[in-house]
Amino acid sequence: MNREENELRVTDRRRIYLDNEGAERVNEETEQPSLKPSYVEELEARTKAAEKQVQEVQSRFDQLRQQLQRETDETRQRLNRSADERAANEKAKFISTLLPVMDNLNRAIDAAVSENASREAILEGVRGIANSFQSALANAGVEPNESVGEEFNPELHEAVDTAETDAEMDGRVIEEYSRGFRMGDRLLRPARVKVGRASEQARETTN
Repeated sequence: MNREENELRVTDRRRIYLDNEGAERVNEETEQPSLKPSYVEELEARTKAAEKQVQEVQSRFDQLRQQLQRETDETRQRLNRSADERAANEKAKFISTLLPVMDNLNRAIDAAVSENASREAILEGVRGIANSFQSALANAGVEPNESVGEEFNPELHEAVDTAETDAEMDGRVIEEYSRGFRMGDRLLRPARVKVGRASEQARETTN
């Protein structure tokens, strides 16, 4: 047997490329088998699908949040406009009730400067002004607080003076300097009053 026949023939299946600089690159044609088990690949696929779903849900949530914010802002602006319009209407309504007061005041001034005006005519004009103004306040929901004869209440009355009285009027309002007013449950201003104080002798007599 010849020596040449005993030699093993080896075929090199690698392809050799030469680039422009003459460097050798070898391309291995052997395929690398996947080392990952099939269940790992399935878990990775599920994880990617879940991540994609989370991103879609987050994107939808952001859209809904922005839409809700826009609707909230629009509702707030609409309510503010409605409140402003209502306040403006109430203000105009109140001012319109004061116009007759101004008319009566001008009449009283004309009567006062007239040479032929009597004291009674001027007094009647002033009374008309007071009545008109009181009607305007009543239409606006403003009511006076009755004070004279009532027991002194520091939440409703401001005591600016005292006077000696009998025991029956002790601690009660005996005179009103300026009337107090309220609007509903809100006190607009307290009444300025004089309060009665019974002497010690009057109190002892009563007791």
